[in-house]
Amino acid sequence: MTSEIFKDLKVVELASVLAGPSVGMFFSELGAEVIKFENALTKGDVTRSWKLPSEKKEDISAYFSSINFGKKHYLVDYNLRDDMDKVIGSIRDADIVICNFKEGLAKRFNLDYKHLSTINPKMVYAQLTGFESTKERVAFDVVLQAECGYMFMNGDKDSPPTKMPLAFMDVLAAHQMKEGILTALIKRYKTNKGSYVECSLEKSGLASLVNQASNYLMANHVPQRIGSLHPNIAPYGEIFRTADNKQIVLAIGSDKQFEKLCNLLIINSHQEEKFSTNKSRVKNRIELARILNLKISQLKSDFFLENCHKNQIPVGQIKNMKEVFENPTAKSMILEEKIENTQTKRISSIAFKIH
Repeated sequence: MTSEIFKDLKVVELASVLAGPSVGMFFSELGAEVIKFENALTKGDVTRSWKLPSEKKEDISAYFSSINFGKKHYLVDYNLRDDMDKVIGSIRDADIVICNFKEGLAKRFNLDYKHLSTINPKMVYAQLTGFESTKERVAFDVVLQAECGYMFMNGDKDSPPTKMPLAFMDVLAAHQMKEGILTALIKRYKTNKGSYVECSLEKSGLASLVNQASNYLMANHVPQRIGSLHPNIAPYGEIFRTADNKQIVLAIGSDKQFEKLCNLLIINSHQEEKFSTNKSRVKNRIELARILNLKISQLKSDFFLENCHKNQIPVGQIKNMKEVFENPTAKSMILEEKIENTQTKRISSIAFKIH
């Protein structure tokens, strides 16, 4: 079973906030023993205190719960010998160590790779950093979203620069770190040697710019805020309201899909040359959106969505979080666990199956 893949793996997590702990949770979901050491001087991982106004003071925060599942939790003071003995004792036979110490702190407490590799040379040591070249900078997610270009691109034409409504840079960095660790484990399998894996929020954000980066690098195009629209495809990202006031979004990626949409909406797609190809649709997307809006606004959402699905026309209903978790797939991914005295829930970090 997928949940037992890493049942013989031991992970020591010295990380806090989101990216590092989500990597630890990834391994715990796959069966690894994950031991999380939290800073006693700050009363544990800072996200324990990141609560909604509706959350109780005595409960574990939902934010902390979202990326801390299946772990053993210990509060330690790195200045105390007994606590450090406990940490080092766990690292001696650990397969993976995950940390995100601020610049200089790991070395100060002898928890840096150079020192720990003399104790455990087979260990994969994964260090998360913020900015690549200026490691002393405080690097929170929204700062990286700003400096990696995401906020400038995100939002509607007339809106201010806008951050993604989750710690997107942390999520991207966590995936990069997982890939680095898994690659290092393959290397260890082949060479019987450990590795130092370093991953920064900055490079993770830059690496994920994909087509937007190439649009600039190859066509000198500086992406502007266009809401959910796609700069290269139309109608893709356009939002419409149905007759029963549901919001839907289209994602037409080919001429064939556009033709099917026109047949469904009784529009002559070849009537005018300006809609005949994707390039012409991008150029005339405002007029096209007006025509589509007129047609879609006359149809009930169930009818429109059902017929789009039947004809393999890419479309989706815009759902709030309550509606998302009415979906059987989303429900099947909920993980529950009691942490201390709080019954916690989160969405699984595993989206694959291995048969």
